[in-house]
Amino acid sequence: MSDYNVVIGLEVHSELNTNTKCFCSCKNEFGDDPNTHCCPVCTGMPGALPVLNREAVKKAITMGLAVGCSINTHSVFERKNYYYPDLPKAYQISQLEYPLCVGGHIDIEINGKKKSIRLNRIHLEEDAGKLIHDNEGTLVDYNRGGVPLIEIVSEPDMNSAEEAVAYLEKLRSTLLYVGVSQCKMQEGNIRFDVNISVNKDGEPLGTRTELKNLNSFRAVTRAVKYESQRQMDVLDDGGKIIQETRRWDDNLGKTFTMRTKEDSQDYRYFPDPDILAIDVTDEYIESIRKTLPKLAEQIAKDYVSKGLSIQDAELLTLRKEYSSYFDEILKYFDEPKFVCNWITSEVFKRLNNQESEDITIPVSAENMAKLLKMYKNSEINQAVARQVLDEIWQKDSDPTLIVESKGLKQMNDTGAMESVVQKIIDENPKAVEELKAGNQKSMSFFIGQAMRATQGKANPKLVTDIVNKLIK
Repeated sequence: MSDYNVVIGLEVHSELNTNTKCFCSCKNEFGDDPNTHCCPVCTGMPGALPVLNREAVKKAITMGLAVGCSINTHSVFERKNYYYPDLPKAYQISQLEYPLCVGGHIDIEINGKKKSIRLNRIHLEEDAGKLIHDNEGTLVDYNRGGVPLIEIVSEPDMNSAEEAVAYLEKLRSTLLYVGVSQCKMQEGNIRFDVNISVNKDGEPLGTRTELKNLNSFRAVTRAVKYESQRQMDVLDDGGKIIQETRRWDDNLGKTFTMRTKEDSQDYRYFPDPDILAIDVTDEYIESIRKTLPKLAEQIAKDYVSKGLSIQDAELLTLRKEYSSYFDEILKYFDEPKFVCNWITSEVFKRLNNQESEDITIPVSAENMAKLLKMYKNSEINQAVARQVLDEIWQKDSDPTLIVESKGLKQMNDTGAMESVVQKIIDENPKAVEELKAGNQKSMSFFIGQAMRATQGKANPKLVTDIVNKLIK
């Protein structure tokens, strides 16, 4: 076992879901043609003046309050100067000395052990554009340039890849629950920078390296494990760790040097002369606090009050997508425990097969409610319910129409089913004797034969009752 300690701090960049960009009126929207959401302000044309988006400030404060930050009533925007093709102004509008939110914490739990991860700050800034690399060269799309984002900076309180991912999952969940970001990793509107160092007990913190722009929990897990081991190996071989920025290659599973790490002085920060300081009142901050939506822990308590177990409530609130889907189904079919069981088994199983970490449930809550209602009311059996779910998972449609058109309704006619069961009994005297002798496994045989004879439409409970009636 290694005698090194791993020390991890995280910087999370999360784009805010405002209608327009941070300092201009261009649309904040993903997926349109390149360079169609640009103007003289966000492309840095001479003489163009920025105007701060009030909604971006409100959303940043909202997130700060949700994680226990103190909100500065006076904060300042500064220019972070550096040259890169995705930054048309050659500087980024950000915050350094006087950020909007300071302090706060995120609480995680690993293997039953709770831990509080301290936050250093949450500040508001603008995003850069996006570089697109292909065989012919590099293109740049400035649609994303100027989009408002918050940078959430943790203290170096994490000591393993598992803790880092637990922190990121909780942070992403909170961003979604308070409604300030879409957090779609595949669209790049939440990205992670990981700072890693290693040291031994009694030694000062080691020299850190920074891994830039990771965009999945899986990448964070693999990158942290690789980079921490790389640093240990370097030190064990008598080498030194240099402060640098490294790139994670997900295909190779390795990190590579990008550049030596700059200090903040290299960015030549200074207050932006075109943007007034943000001055907010205590009354304004409190008005936002009063509108904070419920977070996962509070919603889980509500679910327990509806009859769910603590474990089920925690499963449903792991991600905002789960709890929102559950709540929406209940609007059509108010059977919390029944719906929960189906989501945590059948829906989760299908979601686990999705390659993306962004959750997409392709079946509408209304159609899921219709399916579960048919199953609950014994109109279809479990096998058919699963079969229909597989079908509407591929193409969302009304499950009642599928059941009707394919003749999948459960056979609940006692007389018709009795004649099916009697035929099975007559043809299987050995199974009859085994059941009479107390071998209950034989009952599964009769149910299976009845399912086969009715093309999966038999009611298992009805079959069981009839078998017990006919075999005495």
